[in-house]
Parts: sequence; structure tokens; C-alpha cells
Amino acid sequence: MDYSQFGAMVPELIILGLFFIVFLWDTFTGDGGKRALTPLTTVLFGLATVAIWLIPSGSETVFGGMYASDAACKAMKAILNVGVFIVLLQSAKWVESDEVAIRKGEFYELLLVTLFGMYLMISARHFLIFIIGLESASLPLAAMVAFNKRHYESHEAAVKYILTAVFSSAILLMGLSFVYAFSGGSLYFNDIRAAVSEGPASGLLICALAFMIAGIGFKLSLVPFHLWTADVYQGAPTAITAYLSVISKGAAAFAFFVIFVQAFGTLYSGIWEWMMYAVIIVTITVGNLFAIRQKNMKRFMAFSSISQAGYIMLGVMTESALGLGSMMFYIFVYVVSNLAVFSVISAIENKTGKLGMDDYDGLHKTNPWLSFAMTLAMFSLAGIPPFAGFFSKILIFTSVTASDSMALYMLVLIALINTIISLYYYLLVVKAIWINPGEAKVESFRSACSERVALWLCVAGIIFFGLVPCIYQFCVDSAVRLQLF
Repeated sequence: MDYSQFGAMVPELIILGLFFIVFLWDTFTGDGGKRALTPLTTVLFGLATVAIWLIPSGSETVFGGMYASDAACKAMKAILNVGVFIVLLQSAKWVESDEVAIRKGEFYELLLVTLFGMYLMISARHFLIFIIGLESASLPLAAMVAFNKRHYESHEAAVKYILTAVFSSAILLMGLSFVYAFSGGSLYFNDIRAAVSEGPASGLLICALAFMIAGIGFKLSLVPFHLWTADVYQGAPTAITAYLSVISKGAAAFAFFVIFVQAFGTLYSGIWEWMMYAVIIVTITVGNLFAIRQKNMKRFMAFSSISQAGYIMLGVMTESALGLGSMMFYIFVYVVSNLAVFSVISAIENKTGKLGMDDYDGLHKTNPWLSFAMTLAMFSLAGIPPFAGFFSKILIFTSVTASDSMALYMLVLIALINTIISLYYYLLVVKAIWINPGEAKVESFRSACSERVALWLCVAGIIFFGLVPCIYQFCVDSAVRLQLF
């Protein structure tokens, strides 16, 4: 093997280098050094994010074609890094609390390992690399969900998450074994595409595709593979919930697109197109309807994220560079909008411990800045102009309707109807903040500096992405250079 091939894995090497720095610093420094671990990790990760954005965008495959490096993969990794950087900022106060401070090194190490796994998922062009990345991203998350050792809900959430993760991985591997047999003993995406295009689809292949959609659907919280989501989001620490809600979804959505377009694209109209129609419609509808009933803010955001996953999956149905670019832009907007909500939830929870939607009644009287930021984030998630969420929805709907398929037109129509439902439940939070009568239940307070910075970044993204089209053009240009089309 030529070790120069590792030069194509610069983002992964940066994250591994940062992991070893954090690990060695946490292991060998005393109490004084450990107090500097949070700012050190945040600053180094910020520099790593800038470095990944600035890496020249080449297109190459290494390790026998198992790993691909191109502009779209680099852009997706950079988008995830922006989200992780915001999570690090909003979690800084929590990791310095008395209960967590002694284990904050473990938190950062687990987070970096999961991010490394997601990088592998994004660049995988062989199912062995993809499975390694998937498990590297999934298993440490169970430890992160259980990070609040003295909280029963955190333990329960971790058990539910790990059992569901193991079961979904088993289903995915079962489907992969069928694909391996059908392709004549290859796990390369290109070889599988060549094998499945040679003849008519068999029952074995249809079963394999269903199993693989189920396995990856777990990571995306697609219905009916979503049953773990609300309990895990509620039981996990809020910083971990924010990470689960956006970062893991973004990586899984990109990997889903690459796998099903590159490996199974020839079977699109015959088999998995109709499977995905059903999954997307049910996911958006169930997420919206169940979100209306929620009174706990973390459970509310869990069902919101289920619905948003359905919208993200619309990009897969296009099988085009325009669809992938629209999906990447949607994920970017979703990152800043969703993390803005979790920044407010985290700030209020850290100060008061309150998580009920009723606790937000009259919030504008005592905390107008948090109220303003939460309102902008809800408007963006609902798709209200001129905020970024409106343009992300318009662009992904436009990419889906670029073809002349009546089925896709109907899919977009159902998604638009569901957007009206989502508008209702997002405005329930806005109503609680600005309209509901009574005295404010959250006293006036000043959030931590890191939380304010995270919130400012999110609000700037919500406004900026809605007014400046260059980010969308960047995503589309990167997707065009992906070696799939």
C-alpha cells in the first residue's frame, strides 16, 4: 500500500490529530490544565473547521476506490463541522458543571470519534468503509446519551438507543449480505450498480433494499424507524440532543444519497422510488401530527426533527446534482435553525431546569433577546419568508419538480400541505412566548458568553442564508463535481 494515499484523507487526519491532542491533554495534565480543556478544544476545532473549508477541492479515489475525496464530500464535512462548533459553544457551560466537569475530556473524545465515523460514511464508496463509519458514529453516541450518570432518564435513553442501534445495524447487514450475494461477491458501489443493471430485479434484491432503507432510516429517524427518537432526545443531555438532531442526520442523509444513487440508481423507478415515496410521506405527516401534542420542548424538537428528515429526503428522489445541492443547502439551514432553538433551550435549562412549553409563557417580558432568537428560529423551521428556511424548502421543492413525473408532483403537494401543519405547531411556541397571558415563568437572566456566541452565529446564519444565495450556489457547484452523475 502507498501511504501517500492518506493525503486524500486530510479532514479525517485533522479530526484524529485533534482527538489525540484532547486525549493526551486530558490524560497527562493536572487540574489546572483540565480547566483549559474546554477553550482549547473549542479553539482548535474552530481552526480545524476553517482549515477544512480552505482545503483545495480535488477529486480522487484512494485505497482501491473504497474512499472518495471530492468537492461535495469536503463541503458536507465542512457543514457538519460548523454544526459541531456551535454545539461545542452551547455546551461549554454544561461541561463545566460540577456533575460533568470531571468527565469533560471523555465528552470531547467521544464527540470527535463520532464525527470521524460520519466523515467515513460521507466518503465511503465501499460498504466496508461505510459500515466502519456507521458503527464509529453510532456506538459512542450511546455513551454520550448516558452522560448524565445520576439521571434515570439518561440511562433509559441510552439503553433504548443502543438496543435500537444494534437491531438496525443487524437489519442493514442482513440486507447487505443479500446485496453481496447478488453482486457476485463485491461491496463496491460501482460493482453493485453494474450487477443489478444486468437483469430484472429479484425478490432477494427487493428485500435487500428494504432492509437497507430500514437500517439507514434508523440514523435519520424516518418513520417507522423513529420510535427511539423522542425518548432518547428527552433523556439525553440537551447538548447531546442538539448533536443528534442535526449532525448525525446530515451525515446519514448524504451517505443515503450516495449509496442509493451510485449503487442502486438503475433500480430507482422500478423499486426504491416507491418505497421512498411511502417513507417520506409517512415521515413528514407523523412527525408533524405528533409534534402538535408535545409539551416538553425536547420531545417537541424530536418530532420536528423527524418531520425535517422527511423534507431532507426529498433531495434523494431527484437523483441529480441539483437535488444533492438543494439537500446540502437544506441541511446547512437546518443546522443553524435547529441549533438556534437548542441554544435557547439549553440556556433556559442551565439556568432554571425548565423544559416545558408552558414555561415559555411570557418569556419576552424577561428575556427579549432569547425570545427574538427563538422566534426567528421557529419561523425559519416553519419556512416563513424571508428567513433561510423558506428558501431551503423552495429550493428542494423546485429540485424535485424539475422532472416531469406526476408522482413527484404529488409528493411535493403532500409536503406542501404538511408545511401548513408544521406552521401551526411552530407558532405554538411563538404564541407561548409573545401572546399567552400571565406572568413570565422564567426570570430575567444573562446566559453564558459561549451560549450567546452560539446563538449569535445561528441567528446570523438564519438571516444571512435567507438573503445571500452564494451558499446555495456553492452547494450546487460542489454537488456537480461529485463523481456520481
